[in-house]
Amino acid sequence: MERVADPVLDVPTTFDEEALRALRASVAGAVLVAGDTGYDAARAVWNAMIDRRPGVIVRCRTTADVVAAVMFARDRTQPVAVRGGGHNVAGHAVADGGVMIDLSLMNEVRVDPDRARASVEGGATWAAVDRASQAFGLATPGGLISDTGVGGLTLSGGIGWLRGRYGLAIDNLVSAEVVTADGRVLRASATENEDLFWALRGGGGNFGVVTEFEFTLHPVGPTVMFAAPILPIEAGAGPIRAWRDFLADKHRDVGSLIEFSTIPMTTDYPEAAWGRRVYTVAALYAGDPDEGERVLQPLLELGDPIADFTGKLPYTDAQQLFDTVIPFGRQRCYWKSRYLAALDDRAIDLILGENERPPSPKTLSSIWNFGGATADVEATATAFGDRSMPWMVSIDSIWDTPDQDDPNIAWTRAFWSRLEPYADRGRIYLNFAGHGEDNDELTRRTFGPNYARLAIVKRRYDPTNTFRFNQNIQPAP
Repeated sequence: MERVADPVLDVPTTFDEEALRALRASVAGAVLVAGDTGYDAARAVWNAMIDRRPGVIVRCRTTADVVAAVMFARDRTQPVAVRGGGHNVAGHAVADGGVMIDLSLMNEVRVDPDRARASVEGGATWAAVDRASQAFGLATPGGLISDTGVGGLTLSGGIGWLRGRYGLAIDNLVSAEVVTADGRVLRASATENEDLFWALRGGGGNFGVVTEFEFTLHPVGPTVMFAAPILPIEAGAGPIRAWRDFLADKHRDVGSLIEFSTIPMTTDYPEAAWGRRVYTVAALYAGDPDEGERVLQPLLELGDPIADFTGKLPYTDAQQLFDTVIPFGRQRCYWKSRYLAALDDRAIDLILGENERPPSPKTLSSIWNFGGATADVEATATAFGDRSMPWMVSIDSIWDTPDQDDPNIAWTRAFWSRLEPYADRGRIYLNFAGHGEDNDELTRRTFGPNYARLAIVKRRYDPTNTFRFNQNIQPAP
């Protein structure tokens, strides 16, 4: 008999051997409990701070497996955590106690080039989507790290290099297959279960387990123009202000960010630069690479770079440029974000100053541009809500050992608090919400007027709040 504690219900949870045998017999995948071979590997996620022990892990291979896992949880009034790529910084993929549904074995991607559509299973990563779609010179907006799961990134919005021309990941979602809390398998689209489709586009994992996503694809690549001059932090605020002004009329064509980092000790960089604090002016032109080379040229003239990775490269390579910065499961991470109402000179000075000497040299921080196709979508058209924010700051603290937790978390929170005067109504990107700060008040503030409608949809599809390891939306009374 397996006995675990459920932190949400705060009562002991018991799974007897007979029930576990029946569950194993009903699924094509694996059912794991503590002590089983593979249990520890299955519960590991990308952020090394997360060390939780589910009551049972169901490694699903089919939609029918997901149904069986959901029904197992429902019959025992257990909460469900859902793992796609395992990249959520707060570790929403895994919980102490309850049932963890692991979709990582459901990772097939099918591309129909004639219809410009991709069907993507719920456990696939963006690397798989990019690889399959680029075989036909097509792509859909994804993230910036290729081993991020499609599901988690998409359901909370999905911000990537193509956001200016093609919007967020949710703006390219055509339909989804969803297993709801009562075990039904539903198709959600603009013509089927429209309320559920609306809620999935930005409302997170609140409404069920998405076992398949269907995306529209666009002509992208296979070669793109990418600018990436790396300037020393001593270059100051001038190049960042010039970058801001350069983007003023280019948000529709250029996805860009300023990323603060520390030069690693690798042969990719001159040895004299190792350990120096820098910022990269990174930009991808979402169109003809020759035209992009001309358009992005001013970004190469902002100062004397320590290194420069600018050039024409395969789109799949651009999507993997940041993969090695944070290897899976090896570093401790605490991330917070804010949308900014404006990026004036004072805000730039603040961001630059905070990034000169963070507690950990591995810490990153980024300023992202918005606008273009992202801003074209009305606030009520998707659950994501208002798109008018012109900028976002992401504070991505990264370090190695538990004894460094307190100073790094404290620095991140203090930096985040100092951005308050520049914040866009206190809203954040919910994929970068910290750990545990994604509370009801913050969730309501971020969704704004859309929250009430989301609560009604939640009541319809998950009235008992089975799916609550997320930026949780309480079912409407």
